[in-house]
Amino acid sequence: MLKDRITGSKALMRALQAEGVKTIFGYPGGSIMPVYDALYDYTRGEKKCFDHILVRHEQGATHAAEGYARVSGEVGVALVTSGPGVTNTLTGIADAMLDSTPIVVIAGQVPIGALGTDSFQEVDLVGVSQPISKWSYQIRHAEDVAWAVSRAFYIARTGRPGPVVLDFPKNAQVEEIDWEPKKCDFIRSYVPYPKLDNEAVRQAAELINNAKRPLALVGQGVELGNAQEELKAFLEKADIPAGRTMLGLSALASDHPLNVGMLGMHGNYAVNLKEQECDVLIAIGMRFSDRVTGNLKTYAKQAKIIHLDIDRSEIDKNVKTDVAVVTDCKESLPALTALVNANNHKEWRDSFEPLNNKERVKVIEPAIHPKEGPLLMGEVVNAVAQQAKDDAVLVTDVGQNQLFATRYFKYHHKRSICTSGGLGTMGYGMPAAIGATFGAPQRQVCCFMGDGGFQMNIQELGTIMEQKAAVKMILMNNHYLGNVRQWQDMFWMRRKSFTKMMNPCYEAIAQGYGIPYIAVTDRKDLAKAVEQMLNTDGPFIMECAIKEDDDVLPMTPPGMDVDKMMLEV
Repeated sequence: MLKDRITGSKALMRALQAEGVKTIFGYPGGSIMPVYDALYDYTRGEKKCFDHILVRHEQGATHAAEGYARVSGEVGVALVTSGPGVTNTLTGIADAMLDSTPIVVIAGQVPIGALGTDSFQEVDLVGVSQPISKWSYQIRHAEDVAWAVSRAFYIARTGRPGPVVLDFPKNAQVEEIDWEPKKCDFIRSYVPYPKLDNEAVRQAAELINNAKRPLALVGQGVELGNAQEELKAFLEKADIPAGRTMLGLSALASDHPLNVGMLGMHGNYAVNLKEQECDVLIAIGMRFSDRVTGNLKTYAKQAKIIHLDIDRSEIDKNVKTDVAVVTDCKESLPALTALVNANNHKEWRDSFEPLNNKERVKVIEPAIHPKEGPLLMGEVVNAVAQQAKDDAVLVTDVGQNQLFATRYFKYHHKRSICTSGGLGTMGYGMPAAIGATFGAPQRQVCCFMGDGGFQMNIQELGTIMEQKAAVKMILMNNHYLGNVRQWQDMFWMRRKSFTKMMNPCYEAIAQGYGIPYIAVTDRKDLAKAVEQMLNTDGPFIMECAIKEDDDVLPMTPPGMDVDKMMLEV
């Protein structure tokens, strides 16, 4: 019997195929060339099983893999070379780690015989990536490829998801082995799904059943656990109002009657104040970020705290809990729902409305329906949200564009938001939107960017051009690094230190990349421009001239109590 003898590079192709990979975002180079040679046959003809998307910068590959993962629920894959190729991915790896995004980054490396010699484009990838990844491993021999790839995908997608890095020296890429598939579904000492503690569930249910003013805080863990329906069943049975973190916004539809808005520094007024009034606070798949809690010394001290999370390290890390239920919320929520009483908290829910009205009058209406003056970011977001399809995906960059977009976009469908939360990565938006178009090709992808973030990965317009990726780019141009400018105005005596931007002609840039473009300077033209953008096949850039000193409100100043929200400057 003839043995199936192949190179390590071809073994990588088979291992990726076995993991169900369909799309790879990458950039070739010297130390990964054998893999790219093997990839040639797997992207063409009858043997084709992968789409390879040639990005224009390796950071773009990781963010595209993130966007793909966030909307598809699958593991995103980036393929790059050694040295500067892989160090360019570190921002995306750190971003994925903080936001629990499952990606696998595979990087070329110099042969193991050259390691430690300062060989051309050698870098200690395992050393630099270990602190910012779930697992980082060097595949030193071809015989380890199948095992390492299966283990990498298992770690990336299970438990609390996250990034995994594989360092692939060139000798292992060209060595020949007898192919033998491997499947990893267990790792000693790694417990991705802790066993449900039924006593903790009982204690949590007792607190909820005795609560007069319960409040749920919903995070991305609900999305990652595919527990959106389980969440609704729990909230509806116990009649509990729910706020959502930025990354958890699409875990509960915008128009759901129990949705009381976004949490955090620039979240909604009522829900932030009510965190300081509730008697039981139920955190579900969220990590009590400082941008949600404000001053920890005063945060929700009146409430009993219940924390549902898959990651035990998050329990009591920031906020001391009374009851912790540690497992996947796909399991914990139904268990809790079975024990909670059907309830009616109408009086408590109604108490949100005066605060909602106050925010609506002072902030929301002036932001989305201004009567005069330059265009505002809120009205641009609202105009797009009014015409976008119900299952549209919101992608944002970082800054004021992100804060306005997440506040005023509408969410009707699960996995509808891609944004950089924990790391706050400018330049995330455009490549993440590219990934989203491949992760959910049937959905509309609307990407909001400021002029600063747009230029940080502007080279990915080349990827959009080549792939004809249907990214609807909304460039909100105020000629400032807007969020930093706002903080300088509010907290630094209006000393605008290097936040003013001299920008290029974006119309000429769009023309150079062959991407349809329209400029909006007057609000009377906004709705028609949005219609043109959304109805044009393929990519589109809509540039909006935004008021320079447009501020995001409400706002809880950094380090302040969460209920000390400013409705005006």
